[in-house]
Amino acid sequence: MPDGSIFKRCGCRHPDTGKPLGNDCPKLRRANRAWSSDHGHWAYQLELPPTTDGGRRQLRRSSFPTRRAAADELDQARDLLALADGDRRRRTEIADLLQTAVRAKRPLPEVDRVRQRLRGDGALADMPTVAEYLTGWLTHLTIDANTQRGYESIARVHLIPHLGDIPLDKLRTTHIRAMFAAIERRNDEIAAAKASTDPAVRASVTGVRPTGASTRQRIRACLRKAINDALADELIVGANPAALVKVPADRPLPIVWEDERIRRWKATGEVPGPVMVWTDSQVGQFLDYAAVHAPDLHPMWHYMAYRGPRRGEACGLRDSEVRLHRRETTINNQIATHGYTAVQKPPKSRAGNRDVALDIDTTKVLTAYKARRAAWQLAAGDTWPDTGLFFVRPDGQPWHPNAVTQRFRKLVRKAGLPPIRLHDLRHSAATIALDAGVDIKVVSEQLGHSTTTLTRDTYQSVTKRMHQDAADAVAKKINRKRRSPRLAG
Repeated sequence: MPDGSIFKRCGCRHPDTGKPLGNDCPKLRRANRAWSSDHGHWAYQLELPPTTDGGRRQLRRSSFPTRRAAADELDQARDLLALADGDRRRRTEIADLLQTAVRAKRPLPEVDRVRQRLRGDGALADMPTVAEYLTGWLTHLTIDANTQRGYESIARVHLIPHLGDIPLDKLRTTHIRAMFAAIERRNDEIAAAKASTDPAVRASVTGVRPTGASTRQRIRACLRKAINDALADELIVGANPAALVKVPADRPLPIVWEDERIRRWKATGEVPGPVMVWTDSQVGQFLDYAAVHAPDLHPMWHYMAYRGPRRGEACGLRDSEVRLHRRETTINNQIATHGYTAVQKPPKSRAGNRDVALDIDTTKVLTAYKARRAAWQLAAGDTWPDTGLFFVRPDGQPWHPNAVTQRFRKLVRKAGLPPIRLHDLRHSAATIALDAGVDIKVVSEQLGHSTTTLTRDTYQSVTKRMHQDAADAVAKKINRKRRSPRLAG
């Protein structure tokens, strides 16, 4: 193959015909046939491998300001072709890439980038940007609607604005870290604006929420999943940069509504943290109040407070999976919300499918509820729907999870109890169990956690019995070595 050539061209046209003069323009060369230094622009030409059908072709590019610039791109084209030396198919593909880049007036592909794709036996065609890839990826996912909606929101709000213009195979950990740094800066701006003394500044962030730790984890998970799929499809090769970026969990830990915190809340309305849990006494107060003022939902809330299932798992508990004579239930179904639409589906994880043992009190409550439900069904007659669910409304229809939450919030306010979320009944159940000395593995399995690590990291910091025992043990050991353990004065 010829090594190619470098020459000059200009835009001059024949005065009579108007056709381009090309290399025949007399101004392009001096009298000694050397190229003119003040007329025309530099160009190169390179013979390419033939097309797949054997057709001859050349690579040409002009409009370079200097000879050096034209020579550099010609060298780049030669280096690219040399990557596939001896592989006719790959040389043809590289030639296609070169022609496409020139025709589209884009830079030639980077040598290292093409070398990487050749090593991974990946496609050499132009790489889509992150935005282009995510858009196509989202349309071909086969996942449940709620997860799909979450991925689409993350891509639209975070990934595409921050990373969208980057070619997918050029995405690096530095880009992803820069995205999270920008999110943190925006969080700081929102916090500063909300704390501003200027009403106009505060108004500018009305309804604007910072991007929390759990959302940042979901952003990373979405991007990692998308890139893993690109790797599986051999669209790119190498490591997944999203898997190499660590995002602090910053999971908010539960805080118990101690008496001092309640007094502060009553005086100021201030809630100490986003995740609050009741003491066993407060749980009892609520359930006693609910038994009188919300008898239709009291049994479900009792089940949640004592055994800690998630809201959707309680709403979706199947009638066939409640064995009161054996004091056990099996969780293998849930009611999730896709927008506002309620959908039944299995729990997310293998650990979520579990047996939950019942205490005597819960068994009595559920037995009494089952008898009351039978009375509802008898009164409804043929209009009673066969939902297959254990907890249902008085008309036999399933409980919508959002309706259960709304009723809970209203009842907490009416009962005068410090506020918690419905999900925090689950946290209360876990905290009370750990504080009562229940083994952490048992609590973890009861909650449907895949490992005890999550249980320990989330709840053990708020349990007091073990910490109090440890404090007493230390004091006892020190006091044995003192003449008098009593405080001076």
